[in-house]
Amino acid sequence: MTQTRTATPVPTILKAPTDPRWIPLALAHLDQVLVDHAWCEQKAAATAMSLIVKVPENRNLVVSMMHLAHEELAHFERIHKVLDARGVPLSRMDADPYVKELLKLGRPSGEGHLVDRLLILSLVEARSCERFVLLAENVPDRDLAELYHELSLSEAGHYRLFVNLACQISPREEVMTRLEALAEEEVKILARLPITPRMH
Repeated sequence: MTQTRTATPVPTILKAPTDPRWIPLALAHLDQVLVDHAWCEQKAAATAMSLIVKVPENRNLVVSMMHLAHEELAHFERIHKVLDARGVPLSRMDADPYVKELLKLGRPSGEGHLVDRLLILSLVEARSCERFVLLAENVPDRDLAELYHELSLSEAGHYRLFVNLACQISPREEVMTRLEALAEEEVKILARLPITPRMH
């Protein structure tokens, strides 16, 4: 009996879908996408740990980031195994211009700085989720497609986690208004950056 896999929830916080030109480019340079993806997972784990250092007094955030760092490192290990199986080395990648531009949008200090950092991370996770779904739907390798489907479910949980943590710091209405503004800027950033075979 064939099992029907659960559809990944659509990242509703995104204001526009990925440009359709990204899909054939990513498939044509899949090894490069996989290398970039591995580094994205490593950076996500490092970011989670850095948030613990920044706000050690916030117990909910610390516990959440401990779990997240563990999960992101597990994802890094899984993608690294895929690279090994394909005979692809984990080469160095340049800094992610998408994330760099998003981080510039954050308020410089105070409570607003932490809220913005969490919301920006939420947008990054949401965009990753959307692109994992695209890969799951289009990658010819069925095992890899299943892996991306599974990872997309995790990413859907991650972007919600960051929003919920932000709402524990500031009133939800204020957080959601700020998220709307940042999401609009995220679309503008994507529009002005070149389309490349990377996760973002």
